[in-house]
Amino acid sequence: MSRVGQKSISLPEKVKIDLAADRTVTVEGPKGKLQWQMPAEVSIEQEDSSVSVTRINDHRKSKALHGTSRSLISNMVQGVTEGFVKELEIQGVGFRAAVKGKNLDLSLGKSHPILHPIPEGLKVTVTENTKVKVEGIEKQLVGQFAAEVRGYYPPEPYKGKGVRYVGEYVRRKAGKSVQK
Repeated sequence: MSRVGQKSISLPEKVKIDLAADRTVTVEGPKGKLQWQMPAEVSIEQEDSSVSVTRINDHRKSKALHGTSRSLISNMVQGVTEGFVKELEIQGVGFRAAVKGKNLDLSLGKSHPILHPIPEGLKVTVTENTKVKVEGIEKQLVGQFAAEVRGYYPPEPYKGKGVRYVGEYVRRKAGKSVQK
């Protein structure tokens, strides 16, 4: 049995969940509205202010989708109530970031500036030219955008330069030693 799939999802009072005939799950809350196409191997039951996800049989695919479906719905509920945030920091001399229109402008020591488009539904703010904050209601979109920005210049192990998540530990290596 899926331990994650067995847990019920408690709905805050301002959140409304709806299941359409074509198996589309819609979650509405104070921050917005999210939709997801539910697979045929699982079903949803709603009692008062909680939702539970059950699988229709014990086949391998149903077991795999049981916990995943519950987690995705739970993330949708959390997204429309609180939202998700990822924070990045840029380290390195001359490295900086700025928001220009619908693009994130990154100067990361390359011969050209990197313009990364900001997807619809995300709010990106830059403070102190080196701290980037990504906010949104969709967990996957927030995480993917932060990973793409980090991917332009991941932190390197010798000087620690690059784009990293706030609180990320970068294991440093010793440089070359001079022999006499």
